[in-house]
Order: sequence, then structure tokens, then C-alpha cells
Amino acid sequence: MALGIGDIQSLFEQRGEALYGGEAVSQLEHALQAAWLAEQAGDDDATVAACLLHDLGHLLSGQGDDDLARHVDDLHQHKVLPFLRPLLPTAVVQPIALHVEAKRYLCATEPGYRAALSPASALSLALQGGVMSAADAADFLARPHAQAAIRLRRHDDAAKVVGLVTPPLAHYLSRLHRLANP
Repeated sequence: MALGIGDIQSLFEQRGEALYGGEAVSQLEHALQAAWLAEQAGDDDATVAACLLHDLGHLLSGQGDDDLARHVDDLHQHKVLPFLRPLLPTAVVQPIALHVEAKRYLCATEPGYRAALSPASALSLALQGGVMSAADAADFLARPHAQAAIRLRRHDDAAKVVGLVTPPLAHYLSRLHRLANP
């Protein structure tokens, strides 16, 4: 059930040109931008890899632009986990699992965060459970890898720039090879 790095490359090559859920960039552009932003911020290899792969579940489920229009949440952050856990360390996989909750957390705790979401991200927030309660926010923050998920989320939010030039996928696949479980 695990994906290999070659499988991940193939998914991006075969499905990465699909638009990223109501945004003006493709799935691949979004992934590369998120990874590049993490790299530019000096994040570690695990965070950069998590940024690259955080929406891989959309590619696995074949999510199209019309899913948001139909008010469908594909649960991408959970569906990808069985495919990545055998391949990559927890420091990569857990922030991916938590990145949707990180959005819900930031909406609850950071003034202005929710208002700054793109229209597509605001719609997906509603489908993903909405803003966290104060108790849920405290529980989220206490979880291992919550801080990494918040860093991933911030890169995710910024990774929607049309025409932004980033390194190619091969640049980031080398990090995955370094991180891969033996």
C-alpha cells in the first residue's frame, strides 16, 4: 500500500497539472511553491518534504475543481497517510495529517487569519469543520508536530502565486530520497 518515490513523481507528472482546488495554480505549482517557501524560510528537510506532499491526497483521490463547487471534502489529509507512513518518517507525515487542523486552529487564534484566506480556502474551511473551539485549539497545540503543521499551513497559504518560478520537482525528490525509511 505504500508509495515509492517513483510513484510520487508519477502522480505529480500525471495529475499535477490539474488546478489546485479553485485556485489559479496547478497542484504541482502549489506543491513546489510550498516546498520552495519552506526551503527559503530555512525549514528542515522534513518540513520541506511535508510542504511538497501535503496535498498529495488530492492527487490520489483525483480531486477536481468541481469538488469544492459540489461542497465535497475529499479528506485528503487522511487518505494519503497509509501511503506515506511506510515511506517517510513521522516528522514528515504528521504535519501533513494536521495541516487542515492547523488552518482551523489559526482561524480560532490569530486575528485576521480567517479574513486573509482565499475564497477557495474559506470554502474548504467550512467543509473541514470550521473554526476550532478554544478547547479544541488548546488540544491541537499540545499535539506532537502541531508547530510543524502550523509552519506547513503558512507556506500552504502563501503557495498560490501565478507564475512563481521554483526549482523543479527533481530538486525536492532528492530530499525525499534522503528522508525515506530504510
